[in-house]
Amino acid sequence: MLDKQFGLTAHGTSVRTEVIAGITTFLTMAYIIFVNPDILSVTGMDRDAVFVATCLAAALGSAIMAIWANWPIGMAPGMGLNAFFAFTVVGQLGFTWQQALGAVFISGLVFLFLSATGIRRWLIAGIPTSMRSAIAAGIGMFLGLIALKNAGIVVDNPATLVGMGDLTQVGALLAILGFFIIAALDALKVRGAILIGILVVTVISIAIGASAFGGVLSMPPSIAPTFMQLDLAGMLTVGIFHVILVMVLVEVFDATGTLIGVAKRAGLLTEGPAHTNKGLSRALMADSTAILAGSVLGTSSTTAYVESASGVQAGGRTGLTALVVAVLFLLAMFFAPLAGSVPAYATAPALLYVACLMVREFEEISWSDVTESAPAVLTALMMPFTYSIANGLAFGFISYAAIKLLTGRGREVHLATWIVAALFVIRFAFFVE
Repeated sequence: MLDKQFGLTAHGTSVRTEVIAGITTFLTMAYIIFVNPDILSVTGMDRDAVFVATCLAAALGSAIMAIWANWPIGMAPGMGLNAFFAFTVVGQLGFTWQQALGAVFISGLVFLFLSATGIRRWLIAGIPTSMRSAIAAGIGMFLGLIALKNAGIVVDNPATLVGMGDLTQVGALLAILGFFIIAALDALKVRGAILIGILVVTVISIAIGASAFGGVLSMPPSIAPTFMQLDLAGMLTVGIFHVILVMVLVEVFDATGTLIGVAKRAGLLTEGPAHTNKGLSRALMADSTAILAGSVLGTSSTTAYVESASGVQAGGRTGLTALVVAVLFLLAMFFAPLAGSVPAYATAPALLYVACLMVREFEEISWSDVTESAPAVLTALMMPFTYSIANGLAFGFISYAAIKLLTGRGREVHLATWIVAALFVIRFAFFVE
């Protein structure tokens, strides 16, 4: 039955290989069940409910990817947009977390529309590679600042804006240790390096009495505090449009880049151009559907995980790999007490290491062309320094269009870039925060 459903023989794989690949993928992305509740709970959302919503959104997204697209790609709430949700939309702009969930839902509808109509292909083709790379690198720098702040390594300083924290504090020391453990294990190709780092720091913290132990297993907590709490009416204000714009842009670039990258490694994009591939179209539809489901459950945007490449490396070639990931995320709901025992300084090194991985995107930028490199650097710098992914995107797109125009190279700018830049100009002109 499984062979018929997933085409195992046709893809040159077996049930055993797919199961191992699914377990491998899960171990490399399971850190999100600890990190996501830690980030979203700063908005006032119930931490236990977010934990369950994270597990359910990941399970549902991965299952849709498995059954509809038949691709070996795990899904879960994405890093970057969860920080945008918590620290920008709610923290800076003053929207409630219910309204922010409404924005996630609307962005999912827009993404679904873009994928179904083919506009997504036009948008992807129209945004320069340097800007796409800068967005990923900038989000990485933003996550890095959040991680260092949560660890107490970087603190507020009235004289210099930011300064060094007290590195003799337990939290800072354990965060540093956790980062070293994660980096070393990942360099040694140990599966689940980030997850192991989080758990090691948590165990040490509990052992020395720095944090409390809440247990390991229990029945899943109630999801009621976040389920169906999205406020669609409340978010339909003029000030929310650039929030949705940023969510859609990041979702489109992140999902498309991840899906194409992982699928190529799995040999699933060999029958023609990536943008016309039937499997990719289905995968993107699955991605956008998962965003809608996640917002209803009570979490930020769900997306495809680049960590799925580890499962592909282990032999995963079909949706059975993603289905195994889905089942494991469902089982993870029973570990709520353990998730509640994880202190912020245990997830901080995970955030910091993910940041390091994302910043590697800088290598894709054409540094010899200042009309490409300057807007890219500005995009990345403005994200952590204004504590906003939205501001980074705005400065980047506007500067890209302006510099190209002023150097007589305006024709090189695709219409999609002009439109996005114009939308951000309108935002600054009429919707000042």
